[in-house]
Amino acid sequence: MKLGKWTLLAAIFGGLYITEASAQQPYAVQPVGFHQAVACDCGEPACGCETTACEPACGCEDPACGCETVSCDPACGCEDLAACDSGCDSACDAPGGCGGSCCLGDCDLGDPCTLFGEHDNFSVGGWLQLGYHTKANGLFNTRPDELQLQQAWLFAEKTLDTSDGFDFGGRIDYLYGTDGQNTQAFGSDPRGWDNDWDNGGDYGSAMPQLYGEVGYGDLSIKAGHFYTIIGWEVVPATGNFFYSHAYTFNNSEPFTHTGALATYNASEDVTVWGGYSLGWDSGFDDNGDAFLGGASLGLTDDVTLIYAAVGGRFGEARFNGVEKGYMHSIVADVAVTDSLQYIFQSDLLDTEDVAGDPARQTFGINQYLIKTLSDCWGVGGRFEWWNTETAGNDSDVYALTMGLNYRPHANVVIRPEIRWDWDDDQVAGLEDGEEQTTFGIDSIVTF
Repeated sequence: MKLGKWTLLAAIFGGLYITEASAQQPYAVQPVGFHQAVACDCGEPACGCETTACEPACGCEDPACGCETVSCDPACGCEDLAACDSGCDSACDAPGGCGGSCCLGDCDLGDPCTLFGEHDNFSVGGWLQLGYHTKANGLFNTRPDELQLQQAWLFAEKTLDTSDGFDFGGRIDYLYGTDGQNTQAFGSDPRGWDNDWDNGGDYGSAMPQLYGEVGYGDLSIKAGHFYTIIGWEVVPATGNFFYSHAYTFNNSEPFTHTGALATYNASEDVTVWGGYSLGWDSGFDDNGDAFLGGASLGLTDDVTLIYAAVGGRFGEARFNGVEKGYMHSIVADVAVTDSLQYIFQSDLLDTEDVAGDPARQTFGINQYLIKTLSDCWGVGGRFEWWNTETAGNDSDVYALTMGLNYRPHANVVIRPEIRWDWDDDQVAGLEDGEEQTTFGIDSIVTF
């Protein structure tokens, strides 16, 4: 691994590129539903708690407004949080400039609209994702400089409710778009299930989930075709903050498994997984034999540590007819504040072919920092270092992504981003060779 001193520091601290000032799985984060957090701390004398001397220009004309509703802003002395929460009619729009991020936080999205809704734990829905990006890097976004339908998604699900004992459920997902071919069961040989559902070029269909589930109390078991528990990013666009994907997600992690997986909620802070799969990224055929499992530990109220691993025979489609080995992902999810989330992820993959020769050896570190500004606005940064050793090639790839999430409506999220990729050895498929800059934007409409 070739890693310079400055890039090592960047890998460790790159996720802290965004600061407070500048700023679902089943998924680890729900970027389409931001939580508004307004700070109010009247513990400092500057807040005027001792005198409750509020300035009329700030909208606090009643001296009795006091510590419960007043938080001070250096721009004018105080602001009426009640007025801000009710729509910024007085305090936030005052000539004194009081309000700051409070006015940005004025966002009443209401409840999202649904075509079918939810009835007795049964729901049907989906979304459309349209995207555009200027450069390709082989990571899902495959058609640069053109508007593309990336995900036209439909699902039907019955969720488990074991509060009264035994229950059953299941889920089916269907996907069409340029993300379809990336999500098919391409790991088997001959390739089966949904792998031949292509529609010319990069478009295609996929059925990434089809499973049944039973549960009793704190234990549940799903059997069928389902998403992996590995990693932090996911295939569904609604489960990621960023429009683009990380190298680790695309090159070092499985997307789906076929088999059975048990989930046991040992306590409010501990969840354990364990099961068996027919390799990874394969359909309902005998393609592999692998253990899939892990655990989620709530270390504190603000820190969650997740370990997930898969080991065994992965598939028959590559590397002289078989790939076997071990892969794990370790994710630390930290709530720095009520509105600031930091995620650190480390992935390790080590496999060999049928002859016992190295097939894939990769290691990656991903860091994410996501700042919630309001229900409508969020800003985030992602920094990745990905190392790969395949067929004698040792390469280090780096990527820095800065992005926004904007929700003009409860059913709509718009995600513009700018991304910088650079590769020491020109093996990552970058259009400009060693480095490139990419602008991307997409919109997701849920129903």
